[in-house]
Amino acid sequence: MAVLKGKTAVVTGGSRGIGRAIVERLARDGAVVVFNYARNGDAADEVVRAVQETGGSAHGVRLDLAEEGAAERLMMIAEQNLGGLDIVVNNAALSFTPTPIAEIDEELFDRVMTVNVKSAFSTIRYAATNMRDGGRIINISSLNTVRPVPGIAPYIVSKGALEQLTAVAALEFGGRGITVNTVSPGATDTDLLRGTNSAEALRRVAAMTPLGRLGQPSDVADVVAFLAGPDGRWVTGQNIRAAGGLV
Repeated sequence: MAVLKGKTAVVTGGSRGIGRAIVERLARDGAVVVFNYARNGDAADEVVRAVQETGGSAHGVRLDLAEEGAAERLMMIAEQNLGGLDIVVNNAALSFTPTPIAEIDEELFDRVMTVNVKSAFSTIRYAATNMRDGGRIINISSLNTVRPVPGIAPYIVSKGALEQLTAVAALEFGGRGITVNTVSPGATDTDLLRGTNSAEALRRVAAMTPLGRLGQPSDVADVVAFLAGPDGRWVTGQNIRAAGGLV
């Protein structure tokens, strides 16, 4: 059922993994989706084709959110092409090789904070005055904020900041019927996860969940779709941990 028919959506980092699953699910539910990607145009084209094959509508925009003003440009492009804004999903996040705090330089820290936090702050600030009443803002965090691991301090710091931004925005935007929530995935079966973990490590993590498996990108996308749709109208300021019961 096209519960989002007539709605428009912006998804940051929508060409791979969880972001791609979110784009495809929102489009399948009837939304017209604009997403950004930083480099991989082939992956973005594949997402657009996959959405079109199911009768949906999605458009990729090449913008690196680490660049100054890129998030605002994405929002402006989306609003101009969509004719309005109803849904914003802040999914983009910069990953890096796990590095001890003592060896992390300021350039890496600043880049992670720019992509993971500042870009979301910029899209939310834009939405504050340009999103239609009754809109939805969904920020993608991580289970690592409650299950930290060594070597990814900037990432965890950035996601913690994003969760607090959610809490404040929910209070400020509620008067217009705009909900603001966080979704925190656990170990999700993406190319990134498999590229940075051994098969044995993935088996151990899967065994730790009551459901006995890794999450799939679609598992997270389904939670986002709930929050973006009419059934999520009474949920705001929350952090939903889509992690198979890992915590």
